[in-house]
Amino acid sequence: MARKNAFYAQSGGVTAVINASAAGVIEAARENKDVIGKVYAGRNGIIGALTEELIDTSKESKSAIEALKHTPGGAFGSCRYKLKDLKTSQREYERLIEVFKAHNIGYFFYNGGGDSADTCLKVSQLSEKMGYPIQAIHVPKTVDNDLPFTDVSPGFGSVAKYTAVSCREAALDVASMCATSTKVFVMEVMGRHAGWIAASAGLAKEDADDAPHLILFPEIAFDKAAFMKKVDATVKKAGYCVIVVSEGARYEDGTFLADAGNTDAFGHKQLGGVAPVIAQMVKDELGHKYHWAVSDYLQRAARHIASATDVEQAYAVGRAAVEFAVAGKNAVMPTVVRKDTKKYSWTIGEAPLKKVANVEKKMPRKFISKDGFGITPAGRAYLEPLIGGESYPPYKNGLPQFAKLKLAPVAKKLNDAFEV
Repeated sequence: MARKNAFYAQSGGVTAVINASAAGVIEAARENKDVIGKVYAGRNGIIGALTEELIDTSKESKSAIEALKHTPGGAFGSCRYKLKDLKTSQREYERLIEVFKAHNIGYFFYNGGGDSADTCLKVSQLSEKMGYPIQAIHVPKTVDNDLPFTDVSPGFGSVAKYTAVSCREAALDVASMCATSTKVFVMEVMGRHAGWIAASAGLAKEDADDAPHLILFPEIAFDKAAFMKKVDATVKKAGYCVIVVSEGARYEDGTFLADAGNTDAFGHKQLGGVAPVIAQMVKDELGHKYHWAVSDYLQRAARHIASATDVEQAYAVGRAAVEFAVAGKNAVMPTVVRKDTKKYSWTIGEAPLKKVANVEKKMPRKFISKDGFGITPAGRAYLEPLIGGESYPPYKNGLPQFAKLKLAPVAKKLNDAFEV
């Protein structure tokens, strides 16, 4: 097999463990030097390929790549930039192939969610049409846990752990002050169409009266009357009420509670913050003093409290992507497969991108309690192993230490500039 270089890029919102996947790709590629030459990373994701802004990862030391395993964010830069269908965006796809040809790139590793899986599939399809074969392997990543065919999406376990821990800690704060101060606390988490992150807060609840007292899922239409009745009863019984709400909570007609009226680069509705909406509803209806918080970037950047299981899985899918490519596979995605064992265990499987692209995995109804405000034992059994274990980064002077890369640029070979 002729030796080709590889291209790796990070896409969309990053996670606490996406760089562990990057480390898996780079380290596995270095172990297969007879087949794979250099690994070039796209500066700011796929935009780096379009503009020929490539980073030579061979300039990074072994220890720097190793440090990626405990570094949050996107080490090479990510972006929210969606390539549309081949007909609409044909010039962009052709540009990718031109850049790949110029730099002898034969492997394309795209680390992202559902939209990235779609792009990866199209690159594979177009490369065949243009007569320049590219082995395109999607590396799964998303805090939303909404990729199909994989038991869990790398990135989710750490967000789930952060959410459960934060909910438990905040609840103790509210409980200690509720007699004379805040009685209702609302915590907003990510999750536009799928309530996996919100559900993970339910892991903080060990006894019936523990927080969270209510969870609002995108999968369950918001019923204001039922919600207010539950909040009122909880405050009367426990003295306070903790609510965890997914950003994608919506009414029966599908309207988001926090629709800001705009769309992002992927065409998704921009959400304006549902926590203050819920909090104000409670104030208006019940008169309780409230406080609200939005986890926002904190939840997906919290490497200091990452799930060891998540870190291991993120690294494993990165390595598997390279192993798949070396084995001659194309247009596939490594998956996490849960084994049917008493003690949680998993292995790596694979799924074809034509079945993965643009498909969202939502919370099964059996994971949500009958009243729609909590998780079931089945939901807990699924979620609990994913937050297992601690994987702390090294600390110095009281602060976590992260990778510092050289990010050495690769000399451009094409004469024409490309605007994105």
